[in-house]
Amino acid sequence: MTDNPYEASPERRAKRLAEATPPTECNARVERLVTELIGRVADKWTMIILEVLEEHKELRFTQLARKVEGISQKMLTQTLRQMERDGMVTRTIHPVIPPRVDYRLTPLGLSLGAAFCGVWIWAEKNLSEVEAARSAFDSK
Repeated sequence: MTDNPYEASPERRAKRLAEATPPTECNARVERLVTELIGRVADKWTMIILEVLEEHKELRFTQLARKVEGISQKMLTQTLRQMERDGMVTRTIHPVIPPRVDYRLTPLGLSLGAAFCGVWIWAEKNLSEVEAARSAFDSK
C-alpha cells in the first residue's frame, strides 16, 4: 500500500485514517482548525458541495446550484467563498458575457472529502447497532 493518499481509493484512505492512532498531545492551532472544519462540514452544505464537485469535477455556479437541492443562492455563494478561502475549491472566472464562473475541488478539498469517508464507513459498519439502540430508546 502506498503512503500517497491520492493513489488509493477514497474508501481505503478513509479506512487508513480511521485506524490511525491519534496523537496524545494536540497542537492548539491544529485543534482550532479541526473545530472550525467540523463546524463547517456540519453545516451540511459544505459536505454536499464537496460530494457534488467530486462527482462532476467542475461545475458552473448555476449547475452547482441545480445539483445541490434546497440551497439558496446566498447560501451557495457564502459556502463557496468560505471553501475557497480555506483552499478547498478553486474559482475560475471566464471573461465572457454573461460572466461564467467555474468551481473545482483542490487537492485539499478532495482530501477533506476522503477524510470524511470514514464517517460513511463507520455508518455502514455500525448501522444495525445504531438502529437497534434507537429502537430501544424510542420504545421506552
